[in-house]
Amino acid sequence: MSNSTDSENTHILNKPITISGVMPPDDDASDGDTGTNSSLAPHWSADAPKGGKIVMNRALKESAAVPLFLAQTFVQSLRDVGYDSTTSALCEHVDNAIGANASEVRVLIRQTGKKGTLKTDIIVHDNGSGMAPNVLKVATSFGGSMVFNNRSGIGRFGMGMKTAGLSMAPAIEIISWQEAGAYYRMILDTVAIGRDKSNLIALDDPEYLGTLDADIANFFTVPMSFPKDTKEQILLAPHDIDLQDALGHSGTIVYMPECDRLSSATARTLVEDATKTFAHVYRRALTKGLKIYVNNRPVEASDPTLSMPSARHTRLSALDNISVKTSRLVTAHKISIFPHTGAPLAHDVHIKIYALPIREWSKLSRKALSEIGVFNDQNVTILRNDREVFVGHVTKLVKRHGTAAWYRIEIDFPGELDEAFGVASNKQGVRMKDFVVEAIKKEISDDLISIRADVEQVQAQNAIEKKGAGPSLSETKANEADPFQAEQLDANLTEAEKAQIEENLRGLAIGLQRENETEEEAFQRIQASRYIIRFHHDKYWPFYDVDHKFGRVILTINTAHPFYEKLYEPVMARALETTNGDDDDGSKLQPNNLATTLDLLLLSLARTQSVMSQSNVEAAELFETFRQNWSNTLKIQMSR
Repeated sequence: MSNSTDSENTHILNKPITISGVMPPDDDASDGDTGTNSSLAPHWSADAPKGGKIVMNRALKESAAVPLFLAQTFVQSLRDVGYDSTTSALCEHVDNAIGANASEVRVLIRQTGKKGTLKTDIIVHDNGSGMAPNVLKVATSFGGSMVFNNRSGIGRFGMGMKTAGLSMAPAIEIISWQEAGAYYRMILDTVAIGRDKSNLIALDDPEYLGTLDADIANFFTVPMSFPKDTKEQILLAPHDIDLQDALGHSGTIVYMPECDRLSSATARTLVEDATKTFAHVYRRALTKGLKIYVNNRPVEASDPTLSMPSARHTRLSALDNISVKTSRLVTAHKISIFPHTGAPLAHDVHIKIYALPIREWSKLSRKALSEIGVFNDQNVTILRNDREVFVGHVTKLVKRHGTAAWYRIEIDFPGELDEAFGVASNKQGVRMKDFVVEAIKKEISDDLISIRADVEQVQAQNAIEKKGAGPSLSETKANEADPFQAEQLDANLTEAEKAQIEENLRGLAIGLQRENETEEEAFQRIQASRYIIRFHHDKYWPFYDVDHKFGRVILTINTAHPFYEKLYEPVMARALETTNGDDDDGSKLQPNNLATTLDLLLLSLARTQSVMSQSNVEAAELFETFRQNWSNTLKIQMSR
């Protein structure tokens, strides 16, 4: 934590800032009026920029020149440009660093003071090419860019650095150098600009600094308050390294002191969110050698497609004993998209579909799968010029489905298609045009159908295997309770008929044999219980089916029905985790109890149907009609 004095920490806001321009006459120094016509008087709030109000009043006078942009209010309004989070704004600075060919970027979030009065200062530093003084001056202006509308890189408009900085703090300081120790500084202070009374506000020349201010130097030489374990922090310039040497021949620092608009009040949350987001947004740059540090901790690449062999998930302990650690590429497509209707030239969009290794990974606990990222609802990731601009679920592109967690879609497009993909200047998300969505859907629909079928087959098989070699707990409980039921199954059978049933059990067992179960094991299981639960996968089937054969109630559960996907399977998976030693919440309705209760609910339904249908053909027909209609009704309700 920095030991700087308060005066050092607020040196930007206390330092006089001169902005050149033609000063108005003294009589315009007050709020003024516009003469006798009161309808021309602006109705501004009391805290509106005073200088801006003066310029407005002057402009309203007859024949007065009106600037295209009223700088005093324009700069103030840019504070509300609308970043989703502090991390989204920080990405703008990382983008600029990559554009400057930096090999290392540091984001440093420092908090000082006590709870309730915390002061947060943020610095973003890169070792890129830096800016010459005249370029720094232009870059400080809004719209000033050396690559304006050049779509080959990340930035386009020359707005991001300023809007991102001001979205967090009322003043920003930009320091850049192209020679060791030759630091030049520009300052944008919304308060100072708001006071200025000039019609035209022009930027001063950059200020030359012999050395960095002590407060800024502390960011690079003193550990941040978080993480608390300073051994985790790799400082740019620890005590035995000269700061000027560590900063190198060139680079840029963007300093945002006294941030007043942050998405979280604590440095810990800000740091962890930035670390997590940078990991996947810049994953390709990280794998190519870019180093990003957040509060002096290196960021590891994270891959939503789970296909990168160097990504963080491959080193998780959950996969220590699993041979397959990444998803596999199923198919790759290239389609041509026009930027807009009537555009003369189309551009290539690359689409890759990955399948996660469900056969190997589905044996893991749900907790482990969540840690890996299987259930993080990030099955679509979209990149513009190798930089991720969206990750999540696109309902227009992919319907939510029980299999969606087990595949990933990665879409790459060039900057020339910004309009088609609906990328805003701040690169927050996409709003794809309908023709883009339809073109992608047409290309990948057959692939997704095939992947879903594979996943569903594995899920059905897993459901069978999870029951184990013998009767399940629910089957055993139902069997134990059977003598106490009011009406008995097969109550009117003769002893000879009962003996014949026992002989037929071996044939029944062969038909109900599970994979990895011997015929003898299947026979022993069927012989031990009057209740059998089996699984079948058919998207046209009802949720359940009931058979009453040879004294056995056979309940078949359809793994393709939404009820199975959204309730039955998650409940059973959670119960299996608890059985395997995962933590439990200690409630009365624990996962094992909940799973058994759900099975007993269905087995009791099956038993009742069997008893009432034994000698009543009409009842059997009624149950059959009810079963199908109820299942279809439930399917429609759960799918909408």
